[in-house]
Amino acid sequence: MEEEKKNTMEACGEFKSIQIHPSRLCNLSCLHCYSSSSPKERDALNAALLSNALSNAVDEGYDYVSISGGEPLLYKPLATLLKHAKGVGYKTAITTNGMLVDKQHLDQLEGVTDFIAVSLDGIPESHNRMRNSAIAFEKMSANLELLRDSSIPFGFIFTLTQYNLHELDWVINFALEQGAKLLQIHPLENNGFASEQLIDDFPDRTESAYAYMYSGTMVQKLNGKLAIQIDYANRTLVKEEPNQVYVFDQKPTHTTSLADCLSRLAIEPDGTIVPIQYGFSRNYALGNIQDTNFKELANDWKQNKMHDFYDLCESVYQEIIDDSKPFVFNWNEIITAASNRETQVEFPVKLSASQ
Repeated sequence: MEEEKKNTMEACGEFKSIQIHPSRLCNLSCLHCYSSSSPKERDALNAALLSNALSNAVDEGYDYVSISGGEPLLYKPLATLLKHAKGVGYKTAITTNGMLVDKQHLDQLEGVTDFIAVSLDGIPESHNRMRNSAIAFEKMSANLELLRDSSIPFGFIFTLTQYNLHELDWVINFALEQGAKLLQIHPLENNGFASEQLIDDFPDRTESAYAYMYSGTMVQKLNGKLAIQIDYANRTLVKEEPNQVYVFDQKPTHTTSLADCLSRLAIEPDGTIVPIQYGFSRNYALGNIQDTNFKELANDWKQNKMHDFYDLCESVYQEIIDDSKPFVFNWNEIITAASNRETQVEFPVKLSASQ
């Protein structure tokens, strides 16, 4: 039960974190990329602007920064931004496809990066298919020795689809062999390239439930040898702790620190700050750091948009506690989809379909 509660909290926003997408430039065009990143993208956010936002966000209670993209190792000021984040008190992480990890990059990241998450999409053939590259697995796996030799802990992120749950045993064994500290299981979401190229691959309610149960079994079996996090919540635990999905008996006020009002933010490649994750509707955005400083954006959001956001969360909460809905679900995906939908809140098609 405690491990289930941990998974739910991690899926629903317990941590006071900021995910930064400084650019959509990437060396790959992955089939499932939520941000539709690729080698043809060139725009990038100014590191000084991001650093200033992070300095102000500390005062609002945020303490964890994760940098993705795009491929963060292609963002030239990455080490500078991470150094600033560490200097003002953040724990830091990056998410990478692993193909560009080399000694030069690792030397720059030493001391300013607390964790490196490497994407791993199943057995080599499956990984290469999802990465849209015949050499993606070979190049990524060849760099893992360098990661092990560095002082930076690392783990893997596995994207769960409708068709690859049977590969999870292989993924776990690979993670153990490579010395990973964490395996994060993240369900494929209907965003970016996936919405165009993988329309039949989203895990349905049965596949999601099996993955959720399997991860709990493996946590017990591994007994601490490898931490496993699955980005699903379940109805019982969300009903026990509705504040984890921003449903409060007594709502925060405009004098509450922003991190206690909204524990997860994403800064998108154009500088827009949105709740929860990349792709959240800009109707609920704080604004853009290229227009106004973070403190002003935070104060304005608490005054003018916070209660609309909570109303949205309440409406989604009422949906997910309905016994006819899936017991296991990806709350981040559901609330993001709801934010972009003007009509009645619905579960993603694959999750709500009868099995």
